[in-house]
Amino acid sequence: MPHLDEAFLDSAESLEALDSRGSLRALATSGAQVRRAIVAAREAGIDRVAGGDRPRSVLVASLGGSSVVCDVLDVLAEPGSPVPVTTRREAPLPGWIGPLDLVIAVSLSGRAQGPLALAAEAARRGASLLTVGASDSPLADVCARGRGIHVDVASPAPTSRSALWSMLTPVLLAADGLGLVDCSEAELERVADLLDERAEECRPSSESFVNPAKVLALGLAETVPVVLGDGALTGVAAGRAAAMFARTARIPTTHGSLPDAASQVVACFDGPFSGAGGAAPDGGSDLFADPFLDGPPAPQLGLLVLRDHPVAPGAPDHLDALEAGRLADAVVGSARDAGVRVWEVEALGGHPIERLASLIAMTDYVATYLALGLGLDPAVSRHVTELRDRTS
Repeated sequence: MPHLDEAFLDSAESLEALDSRGSLRALATSGAQVRRAIVAAREAGIDRVAGGDRPRSVLVASLGGSSVVCDVLDVLAEPGSPVPVTTRREAPLPGWIGPLDLVIAVSLSGRAQGPLALAAEAARRGASLLTVGASDSPLADVCARGRGIHVDVASPAPTSRSALWSMLTPVLLAADGLGLVDCSEAELERVADLLDERAEECRPSSESFVNPAKVLALGLAETVPVVLGDGALTGVAAGRAAAMFARTARIPTTHGSLPDAASQVVACFDGPFSGAGGAAPDGGSDLFADPFLDGPPAPQLGLLVLRDHPVAPGAPDHLDALEAGRLADAVVGSARDAGVRVWEVEALGGHPIERLASLIAMTDYVATYLALGLGLDPAVSRHVTELRDRTS
């Protein structure tokens, strides 16, 4: 199993030296990203998106590090949106998109082929267009020719993964103006404050025994991770976490959300990565195992459960939340009985976007500390660079 150097994680200077593009610094600016994006969206005329008639449908296009924008809008709009909200990563644009519809295309560089092609086709068909990305980019040019609204991403970021809130905020403001979600500027300001608090809690200078992101990184590094959300909202955070663990920390990670993923996750507790193979009953290392006679310890399953904020009794969805909590408790109990190491992270805040932000921010820090603790630069992958060279 990989070894995570705790002393290295506790050295802010060592972390900064390895983090060549300032990924940790970029994550710490998440709150500032929200505030700057609010201003940029206002200056771009985001209110004009909802200035006329409500569109017949909304399609959101993003991929790679910005693909979670699609997932967030989808989960927030799904319960009560008056119009259909769909997501798309790649062309072609669905045949039913036309002048009565709105297409939102998101790309930090403004050059991602999927969103760019979808935006260009939407403009050709006369659909309303909102784009978010770099200024003076092909995406901005397509938007200008289609007489749409383009919001510049002004905040510098080493990767699209660390610029999430610069890209997501304008989309949420537009959706709020259209009545698709309840996510006003005031609510986003509270999100910014929460992200600032998370940045302080998970700062590099905070020692590993009090820094919750470093604690999780140290534990997960010794496991084969599974990230499980206890519902639809936390399922989006689980998908983002798995993507960050794979792309940033280079650790293959599976994910799912309850209730759908309960059986497939619990079934893994019978397999070769559960408490068997030289592990102690509590999922830790067997103190009496001899690495020369017994061989190296087998990789152990680790379960990271993302829990939503408890719903107050009397709330409309209290019974559904209670049932979801019982199922999550049952999965956690089964995991511990099987010798699987378990960690739980509970969402903070009251509004859905606040709760989601608290979970995403935590797992983003965990993934970045995982990479650094394993001696990897979070923003630079040799094989990703080679892949781009081979496909360019």
